[in-house]
Amino acid sequence: MELFNTTLEAISSPEEGAKEEAKKRLDHLAKPIGSLGKLEEIVIKMAGITGKPHNKIEKRNIVVMCADNGVVAEGVSACPQEFTMILTENMTKGFTGVSVLSQMTNTDLTIVDIGLNGDMNNSKVLNKKINYGTKNFTKGPSMTYDEAIKAIEVGIEIGDSLYNEGYDILGTGELGIGNTTTSAAVLSVFSEFGPEITSGKGAGLTEEQYNFKKNAINKALEVNKPNKEDPVDVISKVGGFDIAGMCGLFLSAAKNKKPIVIDGFISSSAALCAVRLNPLVKEYIFPSHLSKEPGARYMMEELGLEPMLNLEMRLGEGSGCPLAFQIIDAALCIMDNMATFEEASINSKVLVDIREEKE
Repeated sequence: MELFNTTLEAISSPEEGAKEEAKKRLDHLAKPIGSLGKLEEIVIKMAGITGKPHNKIEKRNIVVMCADNGVVAEGVSACPQEFTMILTENMTKGFTGVSVLSQMTNTDLTIVDIGLNGDMNNSKVLNKKINYGTKNFTKGPSMTYDEAIKAIEVGIEIGDSLYNEGYDILGTGELGIGNTTTSAAVLSVFSEFGPEITSGKGAGLTEEQYNFKKNAINKALEVNKPNKEDPVDVISKVGGFDIAGMCGLFLSAAKNKKPIVIDGFISSSAALCAVRLNPLVKEYIFPSHLSKEPGARYMMEELGLEPMLNLEMRLGEGSGCPLAFQIIDAALCIMDNMATFEEASINSKVLVDIREEKE
């Protein structure tokens, strides 16, 4: 638990001076003031993270936490649990959505077995297994409190290692049949909304299966009584090893003053746990897209963040991260290469700050 505690204590605020410096340059670029909207916000946020107004993303990596969930026994998924192992194997072969998009964007993948219900004999899978899947949370906690801490620390260790290797940004991904159920349960705890709001039909449930899912979440909350004031307790009682591992990645990013990207609904639940552990973590997070999962917008409201894209995606795996990387690259490119009013021989005095029209 030492790594967990020291990481939380090491997280500090972003650099406000660098943010002001970045904003000042953006306002002097040859364009209507504020006209590049969220691209400008990305530049400013990145400056606060790194402490530098100018930044480049040279090396990127998406960490995919793979784990099984005992709640699948309640009929909450249209897919059998064996699919988690199969999809993990396919990811190492470059067959999955995030694999293809990562190749397109020159992004590396780190595939982690943090809780698969079986053993992977594959050198491309990092073995950090905490246990062979979680327990069925309708009958008791998903995992022990100690296992939750260990899984979070796995994420911290992996994040620390990758940032130390020179990666400038990480993305968060996952694989795990049943993990929209665990994520919805986590959201229900923090938001106090019922599963009819926080959960959806995932990878394509029938109405009967969707009812199983809602009932399972309600029963888990009743049986386990997770404490919303203790995010580790929430993870241990109704979460998954994948959520815990990604939570650690977000904590690592904030500690190392590095940016990190949320994929979709499941990684948002991990981000929410991390932000509840230390609110400053939010300052280091970029959400990629608004998942099609019904609870996704409530997840963003709880986080106080706004996604870059809304493409009605719900694949998971980290598939939204390569798209976000490209948008971040575009924002940083503008900051570095666009001319100022003075360089472009333009009189800026006639322009107004269109950001003031937001209200």
